Formats: sequence, structure tokens, C-alpha cells
Amino acid sequence: MLTTTCEQLTPHCPPDGYRYETVRFKTNVLAIWTVCNPGFSYNSGADIRCIWGFYNTKTGNYHAPINPKKVGDVVKLEHTSPYSAMQLNLKGLEQFFV
Repeated sequence: MLTTTCEQLTPHCPPDGYRYETVRFKTNVLAIWTVCNPGFSYNSGADIRCIWGFYNTKTGNYHAPINPKKVGDVVKLEHTSPYSAMQLNLKGLEQFFV
């Protein structure tokens, strides 16, 4: 799955037990993954990877992921979390409970 490692980006300070990996997704887009190895027995102790987001090297913009294979909308880095570039879509009273 992860084949071509390239320059490493760290959009945030990674959470405890996590690290970021950056791989080339397209010629001008990098995929940023969060990687954790908690030592689960059901996956033979392999690293667990989750897409954090994407970075466009031409425009310098970060993008939220739609899924690991599809780039989403542009996001501001300060509106993202260390776990994902996806933004919360809070409606009504939900915004007061976060």
C-alpha cells in the first residue's frame, strides 16, 4: 500500500504513540498517514495506518480526505486535529457540547 516514501511533513505534533508518514499520492499531492503500533494480535503486530489528509505541493494547501484514495476540500491547518484533517460538521446544539 505505502510504496514511495518522500519528504516528511508533520502537520501537528503527533499524539502519544503515533507518528506521521508521508507518501507520494500523485505527482503534486502527498498523502499524510497517522501510524500507530499498539501491538494488536489480530494483525500480527503490523502498524495500523489511517489517512490524516493530503498536501498539494504546488499550491501549498492541505486537503481533507474523502477516503484514502480521494482528495477532498481545502482546509486550514489550524482547523484540523492531530488525528485527522476532516472537519467537524456540527449543527444546532451539537456545537455547544464539543
